[in-house]
Amino acid sequence: MPAKVEKLKINYKTMEEFKKFKEYGAQELSMLEDLQANMIEDDSHSPFYGIYFGDKLVARMSLYRRDSRYDQYFNPPQDYLEIWKLEVLPGYQNKSYGKKLIEYAKSYNMPIKTNPRMNSREFFEKMGFESVTYEMDRDRGENPLVWYPPGVSEQKH
Repeated sequence: MPAKVEKLKINYKTMEEFKKFKEYGAQELSMLEDLQANMIEDDSHSPFYGIYFGDKLVARMSLYRRDSRYDQYFNPPQDYLEIWKLEVLPGYQNKSYGKKLIEYAKSYNMPIKTNPRMNSREFFEKMGFESVTYEMDRDRGENPLVWYPPGVSEQKH
């Protein structure tokens, strides 16, 4: 059965699944606290998308939409997506799950920005992401990569 990307429900089962990922941190913990405080329903706003293998979550990413008012990367300035925490569990890597998540993000046909960890930079470059001209004030020590849909280019400052 082909893997498909789905929006992850914010519930106790998803939170338990998240604990298996290395990049488990403050973001998930605050969501877990919200769950415990309010018993948020499954359909509450989730920035997380993932791929299941059977009933096990094996790949995930956070995908945020950023408002054009904050766009310092793309020309023309516009709403764009930002990928955080793209991660595939060991044992499920090199099976195109990460690629499927990227293709899903690209399907919105919006520019995408990410700050890859050092060991994932090559993966993003293979997926068509490229470096931007480094600007100290904007990038603050990060080396973002971006993906441009047709008709979009780097914003020159």
